[in-house]
Amino acid sequence: MKKIFLFIVFGLLLSCKQTISKTDLNNLNGYWEIEKVELPDGDKKEYKVNETIDFFKIKDGKGFRKKVMPQLDGTYLTNDIQEDIVIAVKDGDATIKYKTTYASWNEEIIELTKDKLVIKNQQDFEYHYKRPVKFSIK
Repeated sequence: MKKIFLFIVFGLLLSCKQTISKTDLNNLNGYWEIEKVELPDGDKKEYKVNETIDFFKIKDGKGFRKKVMPQLDGTYLTNDIQEDIVIAVKDGDATIKYKTTYASWNEEIIELTKDKLVIKNQQDFEYHYKRPVKFSIK
């Protein structure tokens, strides 16, 4: 009975991860707002307000990520700082490889849809993103 329980739990854990295709990567383009971070010990950090939003632009598995700041008029303030990225897809697993002048690192895409992005870094932190809702006081 114990073996059956472990098998079921193991199967459920494996089924939580989405199979990512090259076509799915088109969903990465655009603006993403962090919603929460799940730590390896099970703790969660919720983000109610974000001063910065991530902007991804990729084509044919290459592109960049930038941090942008939403403004009260609905626009985004940006600068020239960006992280170059290459996305590798193999057997349904997708890895984002980041590179800057100062560092390089990888993150695994766990889930990617039109409205949801979950990535896991090398320290097993899971970052949950959603599409931002534009606001304006005009």
